[in-house]
Amino acid sequence: MTEKEKMLAGLVYDADNDPELIAERASCKDLCHDYNLLRPSNFDEQQTIIRQLFAATGNEFFITAPFWCDYGHNITIGEKFYANHNLVILDGAPVSFGANVFIGPNCGFYTAGHPLDAAQRALGIEVDAPITVGDNVWFGGGVQVLPGVTIGNNTVIGSGSVVTKDIPDGVIAVGNPCKVLREITEADIIEYFE
Repeated sequence: MTEKEKMLAGLVYDADNDPELIAERASCKDLCHDYNLLRPSNFDEQQTIIRQLFAATGNEFFITAPFWCDYGHNITIGEKFYANHNLVILDGAPVSFGANVFIGPNCGFYTAGHPLDAAQRALGIEVDAPITVGDNVWFGGGVQVLPGVTIGNNTVIGSGSVVTKDIPDGVIAVGNPCKVLREITEADIIEYFE
């Protein structure tokens, strides 16, 4: 079994010394670099690069530069996905976003986990777990989502949260570690259009 096959199977693998994975990350980082150097008004070329990087996208999406990921081919985004500046996705495992997901600035989604033992960690081994985000989710600025987390539909994750465990549908969740604060109710509807 190759190191890439181990990575995709959720097994312990050598991320730091495998030539195939190193080459894939370098290629991905080159595309991210190209993306980040485009003029902000160059929407067509931006979308072309993201479609080249990601496994799947919706028809309408926008990711504000700068943006970085490790492989790209493990990322899927739904329709009307929006991410503000400084999004980082470490995608050794699948990272899936539903439709109408809004991500504030300086957010990160990290599938990689490393050994707690320093000697093992120094070997460059890691294990990845997928991240799944439902539809209609809003992440405030500075949110960090850790490996293996699923976030339900119609949920808001408050700014600065560190999401270490699954979050259900239809709630506001905040903190470090992120915890459900309360359900979103009809009382939260603001009459923007009267």
